[in-house]
Amino acid sequence: MANFAGVGAIAIWSLLAVLSRGAASIPPLQITAMSFAVSALLGAAILTARGELAVLRQKPVAWLHGVGGLFGYHACYFAALATAPAAEANLINYAWPLLIVVFSAPILGLPLSRWHIAGVLTGLAGCLVLLVRNADFSAGALFGYGCALAAAVIWALYSVLSRRLASVPTGAVVGFCGASAVLATCAHFAFEPTVIPDMPALVSVLLLGIGPVGGAFFLWDIGMKRGDPRLLGTLAYATPVASTIILGIAGFTTLTFATLAAATLVVAGGLIVGAASRRKSGARPIC
Repeated sequence: MANFAGVGAIAIWSLLAVLSRGAASIPPLQITAMSFAVSALLGAAILTARGELAVLRQKPVAWLHGVGGLFGYHACYFAALATAPAAEANLINYAWPLLIVVFSAPILGLPLSRWHIAGVLTGLAGCLVLLVRNADFSAGALFGYGCALAAAVIWALYSVLSRRLASVPTGAVVGFCGASAVLATCAHFAFEPTVIPDMPALVSVLLLGIGPVGGAFFLWDIGMKRGDPRLLGTLAYATPVASTIILGIAGFTTLTFATLAAATLVVAGGLIVGAASRRKSGARPIC
């Protein structure tokens, strides 16, 4: 069941980009605040019904890790999709599975073989193919690409460091979501104008809070702590392809040959990394 929970998180995350584009009329920090508020309120209701609110009492390091990862990643991700072409920003963001491999060596002491490095370079080649072929290099787009890369780095660090906090219960994510909502709200009022969302944007925000910026975190936590991280880590590399295809179907981007080739290279890099990790008896993919 834990592996199915992890697969469920992967499937839900494939909807993150299209729902974010659906709410693109709302400033990035406002989207972050609203979606995290939805997930925090729903999660708090569930914890209250179960009598488990005590799980929110965690050490400061757990709060720093959880809030920094969740708030930092999504603020950068929503900013990227709001200011850069959707497909390009989305694929740059999905360098995070590959960055996890890079960070696992210095942070966790896991060895990197030549196959791990080959996988990272293959995925990087996919991003470069798309950027060179299709990318918009205007000032706004470059800012968006930078935000997408920052999002990838933040989520990779969050994922790797979570192995050192495995004792933190899944329910504590509710508190991290609530704190992220408060931070995003303060940042929004400080740096952005407030936009009253129309109905399509509001529905997108609600779905974000229920799924990619809510339920997926809890499913992923269950999968990582109780399932097979090798299996789920490899399957996670399919998310960029599914996400990009959904963006195309929804009309937010054009599915050109370059887009599909780039997505294929990103996934191929992930599969190479996954295969290399399985061959190393002491090295597991950490996602």
